[in-house]
Amino acid sequence: MTRRPIEIDDLYSIRLVADPNISPDGLRVVWVVTEVDRDCDGYKSNIWGADLDGDRTAYRLTTGNGKDTSPRWSPDGAMLAFLSDRSGRNQIHVMHTDGGESWQATDGPNGASDLAWSPDSTSLAYVAKVELAEEPVSDVRVITSMLYRMDGEGFFDGKNRQVHLVSAHGGAARMVTDGDWDSIQPAFSADGKWLAVVSNRSEDRKENRLSDIWAIELATGRAERLTAGDGNYSTPAWSPAGDVVTWVGHPITEKYGPVTLDDLFIYDRGADELRGLLSSHDREPGNSAIADARYGLPNPTPVWAVDGSAVYTMLSDAGSVHLYRCAVDGPAAPLLDGAQDIQSFTISNDGTVAFAASTMAIPTEVFVRRPDGTVEQITDINRAMLAGVELGEIREVRLESDPGVEVHGWLLTPPGFNPAVRYPAIVEVHGGPHGMYGVGFFHELHVLAARGYVVLYTNPRGSTGYGQEFVAAALGDWGGADYRDVMAGADYLASLDFVDSNRLGITGGSYGGYMTNWVVGQTDRFRAAVTQRSTANRISTYGTSDMNMTYNDWEFAGTPYDNPAHYIDRSPLTWVKNVNTPLLIVHSENDLRCPIGQAEELFTALRKLGKTTEFVRFPNESHGLSRAGKPAHRVERLERICGWFDRYL
Repeated sequence: MTRRPIEIDDLYSIRLVADPNISPDGLRVVWVVTEVDRDCDGYKSNIWGADLDGDRTAYRLTTGNGKDTSPRWSPDGAMLAFLSDRSGRNQIHVMHTDGGESWQATDGPNGASDLAWSPDSTSLAYVAKVELAEEPVSDVRVITSMLYRMDGEGFFDGKNRQVHLVSAHGGAARMVTDGDWDSIQPAFSADGKWLAVVSNRSEDRKENRLSDIWAIELATGRAERLTAGDGNYSTPAWSPAGDVVTWVGHPITEKYGPVTLDDLFIYDRGADELRGLLSSHDREPGNSAIADARYGLPNPTPVWAVDGSAVYTMLSDAGSVHLYRCAVDGPAAPLLDGAQDIQSFTISNDGTVAFAASTMAIPTEVFVRRPDGTVEQITDINRAMLAGVELGEIREVRLESDPGVEVHGWLLTPPGFNPAVRYPAIVEVHGGPHGMYGVGFFHELHVLAARGYVVLYTNPRGSTGYGQEFVAAALGDWGGADYRDVMAGADYLASLDFVDSNRLGITGGSYGGYMTNWVVGQTDRFRAAVTQRSTANRISTYGTSDMNMTYNDWEFAGTPYDNPAHYIDRSPLTWVKNVNTPLLIVHSENDLRCPIGQAEELFTALRKLGKTTEFVRFPNESHGLSRAGKPAHRVERLERICGWFDRYL
């Protein structure tokens, strides 16, 4: 069979696997398959399953053109609950696992999310917005706090998210939390008497991004705060027996602020004892890898061993995401490691793990790890697509930047690579900056390689996955140490015999867009650049972004009115007269994280100065266009990026 290079249009062929859940007895596993639908220019998701004690043949549990997601087994294994928008908005649906049609268990006007089974399998907790006592009489918005909108959501509507309980068979729901705050991520205690939830109930909660873990006594509604009110804490889970709760998070320390590394905490309520299980690892739990071949975010919730002896969590480390077993009274050690991107997992009563993972060569699939350590791939859903395409070769690289500073990354060469050819090359810069490129499947990078470019993607200082000091190294120094790390990548490319050092390009999104703007104002090393969902004026970003004002005091060493000289100096717009590199500006019109005014300011300045630039605006798209935007827009975005590099490189 003749194989061809991967194409932009292959976006429509990649099926996105996510959220595997294993039955309590370890005999069955279910997962979500999301397809990119060309006809409706959207996405459809269905739930699939397989019997692990049989031939592992996958079968479809739900059908339709909507989105069925978040499958969750009841503790007794008799029912499966999931979210579905088939009625117009997400509601909880339930089915018997021995067959038959599902039924709708909730019907609230604001839908449902964050579903969780009660230990006795009779009811479900979920989160839903609560209607206002009085509807607004005017469409005029009166803003009284800094946090009044969110990218991807828009303006807040004043309705708080509260936890509700409903019978698994439907009926009237009971609201179990209230107040002028959100309560989310409910988790039942083993005896079913308590719910742990995540809330920000601080006095100035509409001015900060704190979050705490609260325990709610279901019989009385009494609330008890388990965390110290000093940071960001989330994803609670109760031990199988006793009064111990685990969660992920960090205090906001004076030195590191919001980039203080998360830890996996366990709290013994009876002994009033709090411990961090990953304190000595200098890595944080969860999945911080960046990729574009997923639908939805990785699930970071920790899972208890059935005997309460350990807590399992994902852990991000140098581009890979591993699964760790963190003993309650002992060390933490990897259960699944190696070069893979684990995105979610669950564990059965016998210790069998079902997990979703990808590599740079294979989009996400479902795997099972048996208690004896053997690993088996359960799905091969993208086999047909992969069989027809040839991907480039990936090699791991480690570069020296400043003395003693190593920058880790990967080099992707074109399919059919010939070392005697001198290829143009592109440097990719990830967003964040506190995220990481990793070993998971990345459609955009493969497309660029297939178009004949060598692609270098690295994790400069500020990236996660390399410890506390590395992730904090960019604080107060955007455009400094991180810039030198990015340029070390350009130097590395120029040193390769098969790279034409006169044909280098650079691109990135969000923080990566900021860095692209910064680079072209500092150097003429690059022949072409594409900046995506970027910022250029850090002073105006501070007051117009949905969240910059809550972390930029650390990122830029104070506020713009306390430290204006630094904000001006580290704004790419300040250096726009130096730009000689042809620059394509790609931006979403509904982006609230990096508002489109940033692109407008940059474009206006470049045009007024007579620079080579184009401005591509995507209507009705938010900051996440490249990962979850309309498929037609995602395709055109890639066509515009490739077209710009084809023209100028």
